[in-house]
Amino acid sequence: ILRRFAALEVRTVVLPSSATADEILGWEPDGVLFSPGPGDPARLSGVVQTARDLLGRLPVFGICLGNQVLCQAVGGTTYKLKFGHRGSNHPVKDLEDGTVTITSQNHGYAVEPGSLAGTGAVVTQVNLNDGTVEGIRIPAADALSIQYHPEAAPGPWDSRKYFQQFVSQMERRRA
Repeated sequence: ILRRFAALEVRTVVLPSSATADEILGWEPDGVLFSPGPGDPARLSGVVQTARDLLGRLPVFGICLGNQVLCQAVGGTTYKLKFGHRGSNHPVKDLEDGTVTITSQNHGYAVEPGSLAGTGAVVTQVNLNDGTVEGIRIPAADALSIQYHPEAAPGPWDSRKYFQQFVSQMERRRA
């Protein structure tokens, strides 16, 4: 992930998951990424609160666990997948542009789609194998997230465009 941002000439600062919104904002960032990580997202109430506190204040991007954190920050819920999504052959459809990307995934939890109703989050991507939520956009908060790993390199680089979308959001906000 850091290499993908470096390739787009973005200077990054890595903070611990315990960083509060005020601590993050103290760095005066142009945007915030909630990164992948292990475990049950329902046990991350502090991180979810930080995401909630940042939404609408600057562009936010979530990847994998970061997607689940953002969904919880707006009121969504997650559940444990029976088998999890593992490997590099998961087809994901982008509902905004109709493209299908073969993605790399490594997670055991997913977002309950119905829990996003009325939250302001729009489901933008779905897994074509099982219909799980693979991406959202929160237009009013200038936030987006994806469930899979766009930085992975097992094959095509189709999903790298989401890094550029996030960088564009930060540039618009800065202007």
